[in-house]
Amino acid sequence: MRNLFFLPPLALALLLSPPLMGTSRAETGALEAAIRPLEVPRMARLAELQRRLPVPLHGFESDGCSGGLSAGWQRLVDQVPELAGRLGDRPPWETCCVEHDRAYWLGQGENGYARRLAADRALRQCVITTAEANRENWAARLGISPAQLDDLMTGVAQAMYLAVRVAGGPCTGLDWRWGYGWPDCGEDIEFQQVRFRPRTIPQNALPPGTSFPARP
Repeated sequence: MRNLFFLPPLALALLLSPPLMGTSRAETGALEAAIRPLEVPRMARLAELQRRLPVPLHGFESDGCSGGLSAGWQRLVDQVPELAGRLGDRPPWETCCVEHDRAYWLGQGENGYARRLAADRALRQCVITTAEANRENWAARLGISPAQLDDLMTGVAQAMYLAVRVAGGPCTGLDWRWGYGWPDCGEDIEFQQVRFRPRTIPQNALPPGTSFPARP
């Protein structure tokens, strides 16, 4: 998740997890009611850019659960070295963040609001599922009960979800925006067309079944 969190997010999640676990459907519904009217017009701008430039101009890059979570985790490990021995020196759910980055890199403006919402929900569920698969092991290593681990990881997953919902929209000029494989939607589209050169996207950067239309 490209430089999305500005505080050490594991510590942030630990502090916020109790109230986050109680986040109601009404509260998340209110959040989406605020996000959607701002995001839909920007998605339309991104869709127009992608109609003119069908292939991402920038190759896929991911910094994991960025600086953000990976950097914050590393700082925690530096301060508490035994943590690395218990769970490793990278966030143990980092693959979830890489897949989320891949979805954002390829983020489409067409039906983009629903696509981004699905990607963010998938990130949250991936963190929870990863924790469930390692529940007994992680709990024992951290010296807490499995139930406490469940509560902790629900808070971590929800903190990550809320962060990407609020800060991950398109056409912001930020490195972590939806559709970051393309130039920012605010840049001049005609200029972007002039400087466009056909490029090859490495096959291993694309999810299975992904293809781009041939450029005339």
